[in-house]
Amino acid sequence: MSHRKHAEQKKPLRRQMRERRDELVRGLDRHAIARAIAEAGIGFLDIGEPGTVSGFYPFGSEIDPRPLLARLADDRWQTALPVVIGAGKPLVFRRWRKGEPLAKGVWNIPIPPPEAPAVDPDVLLVPLLAFDRKGFRLGYGGGFYDRTIRGLRQKKPIVAVGLAYAAQEVDDVLHDELDEPLDWVLTEKGAIRCG
Repeated sequence: MSHRKHAEQKKPLRRQMRERRDELVRGLDRHAIARAIAEAGIGFLDIGEPGTVSGFYPFGSEIDPRPLLARLADDRWQTALPVVIGAGKPLVFRRWRKGEPLAKGVWNIPIPPPEAPAVDPDVLLVPLLAFDRKGFRLGYGGGFYDRTIRGLRQKKPIVAVGLAYAAQEVDDVLHDELDEPLDWVLTEKGAIRCG
């Protein structure tokens, strides 16, 4: 199946999963979930020395990773946020800590200002609409994270961790050769090793 046809098949699923997530969060204490995920941390990764971790600024009904990023910064991790440079290009990550200034990025999502240093993360916290236990995720259709994860994996060992509500799990996410699998998914119910 061509990538274009494959992408067309994902469109209704994206709409359905976004509506499902929007509905789901209406009945949840999102702040409590964000705090619980921060308290859980990423110790399940069993990484020695803290390195660089990228999060994301929450958009719509996404889980808020900022409390987790703040906790990791306290644990001596260097924290960063992604920046969209343009269609068809991988993301760039700029250093950012809670409380530092932000600028407006694509879709008005806050991003670190241009003068913030660019970094290559060791751990990526990845947003998603749905995930399966094999590590495939349904994203928003731009391919930004797939391109970025592929490029980083060619440079060095990294760990890609999807951040999701447990109810976003599905049996199978439609995927093709351009989709990069996650290594883990972290939900309010705990960490899931993928594969």
